[in-house]
Amino acid sequence: MYYIGNHLSTSKGYEAMGKAALKLGGNTFAFFTRNPRGGKAKEINETDIENFLKIAKENKFGKLVAHAPYTMNLCAAKEDIRNFSREMIADDMRRMEYTPNNYYNFHPGSHVGQGAETGIKLIADALNDILTKEQTTTVLLETMAGKGTEVGRNFEELLCIIDMVNLKDKLGVCFDTCHVWDAGYDIVNNLDGVLDEFDKIIGLDKLLAVHFNDSMNDCGTHKDRHAKIGQGKIGLEAMKRVATHPLLVGKPFILETPNDDEGYAEEISLFKSWQNI
Repeated sequence: MYYIGNHLSTSKGYEAMGKAALKLGGNTFAFFTRNPRGGKAKEINETDIENFLKIAKENKFGKLVAHAPYTMNLCAAKEDIRNFSREMIADDMRRMEYTPNNYYNFHPGSHVGQGAETGIKLIADALNDILTKEQTTTVLLETMAGKGTEVGRNFEELLCIIDMVNLKDKLGVCFDTCHVWDAGYDIVNNLDGVLDEFDKIIGLDKLLAVHFNDSMNDCGTHKDRHAKIGQGKIGLEAMKRVATHPLLVGKPFILETPNDDEGYAEEISLFKSWQNI
């Protein structure tokens, strides 16, 4: 079974997102837990949640892939920003339990000149404080393009974070096709090799979701600019190989391409045609 969806707006609630996903042809979706630039989260409406869970069950939705705000930085140089980020992710963990057993994805952070080693330790320390044995949500570290002082620019840095976290069973990785390509992993000419490298370093059992994006950039440019499927430097055939790779069966694929609803519906339809759905 394959799952495909895109980022949806939380402004009208979970039930509305579920209906919007179905309208676009999807059977999963991503959403920001609050404004992408940070701020207070929308109040939870338990009736809205119940209505959504019914829609998800009836339509056999895959795992949802919630996304933390971009402003969250667990390894910021300033302590107040780190504390704010910890409070944000802790609050999001509580909110995620209203829709149990789903995924919460975040950009590991930027060390802003402190060095990757310091950044990795700060991220792991924060996760050790926040993650609990009781939570059903799995937190995903996103593969990053490596622009600026981003942490997570390669598989080794993600492994270092995972290795330092006590509750490893609560952690996974979101494999962003644009980001890994921009980071220098050649998924066009050597997809099998990239996945084999991921398996040897982190383990494919930790690859739990895919951000499915083409890239405006050449491999290894570390720029992170998404493109529509088949309209970037990764290209249609390589994107199809990712979408149909046997090692990625059953993972939720989330589109983050620069599209409107019509464009997302077309990309979802294309993805499904590759799966003969």
